[in-house]
Amino acid sequence: MTGKWNPPVSRAWLLRLFFGAALGVAMPLAAENLRVVLEVSPPHQTFENGKVSGLTTAVVELMLQQAKLTPQYEVYPWARAFRLAATTPNVLIYNMARTPEREQQFEWIGKVGSYKFGFLKLAKRQDIQVQQLKDVHQYVVGAQRDDFSAEWLKNVARQPASQLQLQPDVVETWRLLVNGKLDLMLDDPSAIDDMLIKHKLKLAEVEFVLFIPELEQQTWIALKKGSDPKLIERLRDAYQQVEGSAELKKVMELGLPQGKGTGFDLVKTSLL
Repeated sequence: MTGKWNPPVSRAWLLRLFFGAALGVAMPLAAENLRVVLEVSPPHQTFENGKVSGLTTAVVELMLQQAKLTPQYEVYPWARAFRLAATTPNVLIYNMARTPEREQQFEWIGKVGSYKFGFLKLAKRQDIQVQQLKDVHQYVVGAQRDDFSAEWLKNVARQPASQLQLQPDVVETWRLLVNGKLDLMLDDPSAIDDMLIKHKLKLAEVEFVLFIPELEQQTWIALKKGSDPKLIERLRDAYQQVEGSAELKKVMELGLPQGKGTGFDLVKTSLL
């Protein structure tokens, strides 16, 4: 499905949309189209040659087919996608962590991904030695702005502000890591293949040094609270019809690599 947004041409409709969004009022859907916002985050969400695809996108498209809705994709950096979905009714977002801070902001349609995060470095960086979480404080760590992992780094890991760099998306975080501008970043071992290919790296050239159990997350499809109740019911009914699909099973079963070379140590941190 192409990532293209076709704005309505009706001036009256635009005025209703503007004032409706400003007041937090749900607007009716037109022509069975549904506005969908997302970030680029391979292999779950990809955007190449104007086409949105990826593992979680396949699940979302199955669900929308069942709901007889046509997605109108908009691809943004995560922070902008999140803010649009958090402030505009009837805008679907995926693939989002369901955190306590977000619980009352959204209607949660269904799970669409599974992540297990650890600190990642370039294997050649032998100067970076991490045995426990407090060791991370001496290194420059990258994460995505407004991502739950960035909030965890600030509020739980207590990463010093001078040692934390927030980027618009995971693609930029990877670029900085590869170019030596970051020492560490957070990522999921099952989700790095596309970035390795992009930067012409072998698996042995990166190393996960610490895995954080609290960052294991199942991610969701969601809409803002106050969205059209009929739309929410329609999407939930459609999601139930794809719960047993091979596409959803595939993405939910992604996990840690098996065998040698995973480079993982486990650490339990306090959420207090």
